[in-house]
Amino acid sequence: MAKAKVFNVKGEKVKEIDLADAVFSLKRNDDLIHQVFVALSANERQVLAHTKTRGERAGSGIKPWKQKGTGRARVGSVRTPVWRKGGVVFGPRKDRNFKQKINKKSNDRAIAMTLSGKFKDEEIIIIDKLENKSGKTKEMAEMIKNLKISGKILMMLRKEEKEQIISAKNIENMENIFTDQLNVLDMLNNKYLLLSEESVKELEEKYKKKLAK
Repeated sequence: MAKAKVFNVKGEKVKEIDLADAVFSLKRNDDLIHQVFVALSANERQVLAHTKTRGERAGSGIKPWKQKGTGRARVGSVRTPVWRKGGVVFGPRKDRNFKQKINKKSNDRAIAMTLSGKFKDEEIIIIDKLENKSGKTKEMAEMIKNLKISGKILMMLRKEEKEQIISAKNIENMENIFTDQLNVLDMLNNKYLLLSEESVKELEEKYKKKLAK
């Protein structure tokens, strides 16, 4: 089993714990992680761009001038894509669907592989207890300073630790997520993962069962 350091809120190492190899020591498959990352990004994509076809543009349906005898090019409608303010041909439409299906087993394995990669790169910070009884942002910021973390941080919380969200939500470059909502997209969009020792046990119990199936 891999050994991981555990710190207190003062940034002092208090002990070491064993991490399950099935979750934190997997061999990384970059292709699988990339596939899941792209799918999650696509599922979050919002379709904003929308153009109107010639049938949706405002304007008369009457032929602007007769077909022959004027010396001008023939034209059948003021809504033709050739004209200014006419319809758009093959433009982006709001009914596009970018969503991709993610296989559950592949998603679980990608999460475990990402956790393994973060641990190998020393980007997982484990705290003995995530406690901030006062709920003040100042105390949470002081803890981050003591841990000497610089960069974007994803703090993973158990449901029992949800009160920590209040003290962390105003800290720059810091995001919060519950352990049961953990995903590859949020982990890769942040440099460090900050979690309590109890959260580690919760993750191990969850993904050891899923990966064993």
